[in-house]
Amino acid sequence: MKPLLLICYSRWQMDTVAPLSIADLAPLAQRVHARLREAIASGSLAPHARLSERGLAEMLGVSAAPVRDALRRLEAEGLVHTHPRRGSFVADLGPDQLRQLGRIRAALEGLAAGFAAERASKAEAEQLQAHLAPMRDATRTQDLPALAEANDALHAAILAIAGNAVLTRTLQSIRGYDELTRTRILAARPEEPGRALREHAGIVAAIRRGDAAAAETRMRAHTLRSMTLAFPQRQEETTE
Repeated sequence: MKPLLLICYSRWQMDTVAPLSIADLAPLAQRVHARLREAIASGSLAPHARLSERGLAEMLGVSAAPVRDALRRLEAEGLVHTHPRRGSFVADLGPDQLRQLGRIRAALEGLAAGFAAERASKAEAEQLQAHLAPMRDATRTQDLPALAEANDALHAAILAIAGNAVLTRTLQSIRGYDELTRTRILAARPEEPGRALREHAGIVAAIRRGDAAAAETRMRAHTLRSMTLAFPQRQEETTE
């Protein structure tokens, strides 16, 4: 199948968005959302690009409904801005805003890990340990899509055990930040998955023994380190 072309009215640039795979059995709305989020994170859909529901639907070979749903979800995640009578556009998140989001996410993820350590049953703690196995496999084989999926699954499991609805909603509202961070880190630091695996193992170990302070501290440090790798401060910024 030939790649589909999506015209983005931003500086008259034409970008490419890969078509949906017919072999993917995930719900259609989920696949459309994931494909558009990947395109934004990779830069294929550039900041300020105008996103036409009709055009996206035609290019992806779907109806307008899943595209409309995907754009709403992307707006909730901070990756898309919608303006009345003008339409939807890819958000332009500058370095300062991204670093601020990183600090917010680190605090929230740390709280989630601490809450999970306080609440986890023995069975839930064992399930967290089991989540490390696919991360190890993906790290060993350098399967980055599988590693991203395993990483998301572990963080989601920790958040579920934490059991705080406000925390869950707030983290979901900056979900798009995760995609931007991951893309930048893996592009710049091919050795990063091994270090991240060790850090995740330490976080899980703290949760399993019920050490809320250690779990929160380790998760916060891990998330902040990821942020500094993805969005390092330039020398001129540090000397201002």
